[in-house]
Amino acid sequence: MPRLAANVSMLFTEVGFLERFAAARRAGFRAVEYQYPYEFKAEEVARAAREAGVQVVLHNMPRGDAQRGEHGNACLPGREPAFRDNLERGIEYARAASCPRLHCLAGVVPAHADRRELHATYVANLKHAAARLKREAMSLLIEPLSERTVKSYFLGGSAQAIGVLDELGADNAFLQYDFFHMQMLEGDLAGKAERLLARIGHMQVADVPGRHEPGSGEINFDFLLRHVDAIGYAGWIGCEYNPRGDTVEGLKWARAYLS
Repeated sequence: MPRLAANVSMLFTEVGFLERFAAARRAGFRAVEYQYPYEFKAEEVARAAREAGVQVVLHNMPRGDAQRGEHGNACLPGREPAFRDNLERGIEYARAASCPRLHCLAGVVPAHADRRELHATYVANLKHAAARLKREAMSLLIEPLSERTVKSYFLGGSAQAIGVLDELGADNAFLQYDFFHMQMLEGDLAGKAERLLARIGHMQVADVPGRHEPGSGEINFDFLLRHVDAIGYAGWIGCEYNPRGDTVEGLKWARAYLS
């Protein structure tokens, strides 16, 4: 049976962020993920999860400098100190909430940048992150993002991501496989999920093209969720989508999977 985690950065926005953990549990979720918890104190976030009785399974490292237009800075030469500071802040929040996974955002390719230099910087930063997270018994995740979502994002497909993971050679580094982004980028979701299964550390769902709940677009999630279950994926599947209306009303698609 697929195990669903509510992304409380995008779901249950009818209430404040810290109240969304309890809302997710009332809806039947036993786990949550979120994107950027950093406007709250780490212990506040951890307490909200504990009191709601939900497990935190994933969150992002800080996005970086908004004034620079950063969407992560792992690939950006000269931003290594900021990357390491962001990593430590992400670890602080993950440790407080007993979260075992951190997603490291690659960053946006600057105009006229040398992609070879960006790649070398990215790999070096990820090697540091993987080693640092291993000391915390945590996993590092990397995720290709579609051009429509983040223009000129450095990590642009599963082949590139697997090549980076091969170069890292870290046993705690994995692919974050988001069906929304991968449909936009590549398609062949069932086949690629099966071929890449051993490299996938987390999955996420949203339908295409609107990034709304499953059943609202072109992806056959009834088939896809049965497929990932049949091939032996035992990890969490994050519900990272924008509900078209009320979150709970929009969860009709998920009721068979929720307690």
